[in-house]
Amino acid sequence: MTKNLLALALLGLSAAAAARDDIEVLARTCNGCHGVGGVSVGLSMPSIGGLPQKYLKNIMKQWKYDERSAITMNRIVKGLSDDEIDALAAYFAKQRWVPSPQPAAADLLAKGRSAVSENCEDCHGITGSDPDVDAPRINGQWAKYMELELLKYRDGKFKMPHRKMKKSAQDMKSADVPAAARYFGAQDK
Repeated sequence: MTKNLLALALLGLSAAAAARDDIEVLARTCNGCHGVGGVSVGLSMPSIGGLPQKYLKNIMKQWKYDERSAITMNRIVKGLSDDEIDALAAYFAKQRWVPSPQPAAADLLAKGRSAVSENCEDCHGITGSDPDVDAPRINGQWAKYMELELLKYRDGKFKMPHRKMKKSAQDMKSADVPAAARYFGAQDK
């Protein structure tokens, strides 16, 4: 009986290790766009390492079930099972958030801070590093990516299901969109 329990325990550990290895292999397919460990080096491609698991899981399922517009992600995640999406969300949430602060002129940072204070601070915090539970960190996220996302939220043709985010983006003045994105992109903490 003891041998059977030991064999079952080893089989369970082996299955857990195999599942971890499988998700690490699957996560590597994300590296081409989102960088190793989810740290992007591209100007319009977001970093995803260290973002909240619930946020990552929700956004991937929104793409999979056509609840959110995307250029490529909706096609990519359709090939994943919900369990794989959950595992990827857990994997990337365990990675470290690494801001990539981008320089910006002082006048643009001041304008951006004002726009953030008016429209974004309640959910993301003043620097983007202290978000609400379901909101992602955006300090040091790529400014171009954030600007493009804000433009999608402002455009009624895109399916963007987060109503509060949509309202905040639509309430912004057009000139505040790039300023807010550059301000958050410049934050290292």
